[in-house]
Amino acid sequence: MTKIIVTGATGRMGSRITALSKDYHDLRLVGAVERKGHEAAGKDIGPIVGIAETNVKLTDALENIIDACDVIIDFTSIGSTLQHLKAAAGKNKAMVIGTTGFSKEELEPIKEASKNIPIVLAPNMSVGVNLLLKVLQDVAKTLGDDYDIEIVETHHRLKKDAPSGTAMKMAQVIADAVNRNLDEVGVYARKGLIGERTKKEIGIQTLRGGDVVGEHTVFFYGLGERVEITHKASSRDTFARGALKAALWISGRKPGLYDMQDVLGLK
Repeated sequence: MTKIIVTGATGRMGSRITALSKDYHDLRLVGAVERKGHEAAGKDIGPIVGIAETNVKLTDALENIIDACDVIIDFTSIGSTLQHLKAAAGKNKAMVIGTTGFSKEELEPIKEASKNIPIVLAPNMSVGVNLLLKVLQDVAKTLGDDYDIEIVETHHRLKKDAPSGTAMKMAQVIADAVNRNLDEVGVYARKGLIGERTKKEIGIQTLRGGDVVGEHTVFFYGLGERVEITHKASSRDTFARGALKAALWISGRKPGLYDMQDVLGLK
């Protein structure tokens, strides 16, 4: 039995992870955490996320319950995730991190902590997207420099980071496959008299609106044809179930930094 704590437990992702955890006989929810001073602190998390009572009280202090868990699942914000990471590292607890938008500097504490604890870090935990990443690698290698590559992602109006972590992961996988440095060839906006498109650039464009859960399309534009590969998420449950699968997989692993490709055996 893998015992989990969900941080950000009343948020868009955290609430679904918390609610769906009841469907897994080999998982046990032992804690639910929210920000300091949260108005629902002290109440049973079940009715808050739309399920029956769980006998797990929402708390605003991870440190008070961390000893009870094997794995912490974190979909919060960059600052909160790094605070939770520090607590996890101090108690030798595994983590599943779905927070996105980390800079290279902000990723360093995660890499450092993974020397001592096992961590799954993934911008998207759906099975479909992670299978797609493998497909994109093969397609990019095959089409190579003969095709122009563009990525368009769409998310709900409340998403704070852009481009999405999934779009950036796709871009990185493709850049690696065609031996390009994404820092040098990534193009995130176009306006004005910009001249001809360069052969090496990879465009990553962002759309925001409404309640879109997540849509990503990769375009490979050739002469006389176009290949489009699209993933559309209609429910956050696909990401939540991926996170729970990752929690089961990471429990008891040796220290290291893993991703969903590891969890799903796609490497």
